[in-house]
Amino acid sequence: MDGNGTLLDQVKTAIVRCLRMPITPAEIQDDMPLFDEGLGLDSIDALEIVLELQRSFGVEISDEQVGKRVLHSVRTIVEFIEVSRQPTG
Repeated sequence: MDGNGTLLDQVKTAIVRCLRMPITPAEIQDDMPLFDEGLGLDSIDALEIVLELQRSFGVEISDEQVGKRVLHSVRTIVEFIEVSRQPTG
């Protein structure tokens, strides 16, 4: 679980950095919604996050419906990264 905690922190840091948010990564709760009532991000922010995830973690979100599920919270992003990094076959 240590690796998961580190990945949670890395994703939070990447989000704060790429969106130049006036908060610290620690202020983002793992299960806090990133949009609407949570952090209040918008579709432009979503695009920036997707690009940052590609750059920083080597994962690609190409489908809009998948993207909506993946970008729900930091925890869902981390789960997606972990699944994407698993070897296939």
